[in-house]
Amino acid sequence: MNAALELRSVSAYYGRAQVLFDASLAVGSGEVVALIGRNGAGKTSLLCAAMGLMPRTSGSVVLNGVDISREPAFARARRGLGYVPEDRRIFTDLTVAENLRIALRSANDGFTEHDLLTLFPNLAQMLHRPASAMSGGEQQMLAVARTLAANPRVVLLDEPSEGIAPLVVVKMRDAIVAMRARGVATLVSEQNLHFAAAIADRAVLIEQGRIVGAAKREELLAPSADVQRVLTLTAAV
Repeated sequence: MNAALELRSVSAYYGRAQVLFDASLAVGSGEVVALIGRNGAGKTSLLCAAMGLMPRTSGSVVLNGVDISREPAFARARRGLGYVPEDRRIFTDLTVAENLRIALRSANDGFTEHDLLTLFPNLAQMLHRPASAMSGGEQQMLAVARTLAANPRVVLLDEPSEGIAPLVVVKMRDAIVAMRARGVATLVSEQNLHFAAAIADRAVLIEQGRIVGAAKREELLAPSADVQRVLTLTAAV
């Protein structure tokens, strides 16, 4: 497997407090990897470190064979790394159409605006609506669609199923399936084991800022003995 994204012994800090400890993982092109852990386990810190959004890090982040560890977040985005944060961070003063078009970047076999509106038909019905007037689930769809509009080769998704209606969760699943079909590498932070099992090829387990194991897709719904502790704690949250 040729890794589209690699984290090599990445540690991250808030001031003097270390929150991520020598984390290493890889995601291949067209692969979906679920990052499984409880609240506070370090999932968001790992994604932010990969995106260049942590105040201080060590180790290496490699995107399509290029070490981007010293590059700021905007440069990583230009290289094809996309990020959908848990709090979405859409432009609430802009309309749905403006949010999409401000990010749109053409690419061979990439997502077009038409593709995105087909994937998220709800957005097609509210193109001229201010993003501030959307529900949480609608904003989540817009956040994912805006990220895909830039046609990244790797996408980091932070808790895409958290706090949204079941029908929107289905749309999140469909979007991840569409990303896989186009060869996009996807790292998904999740607590919802059923959702993770529905979309992931495999899982990486994180606890207290450390990668502590791995799981096959089927083990997310029927945990094996070696991952039972982490998965049971996760499922209970």
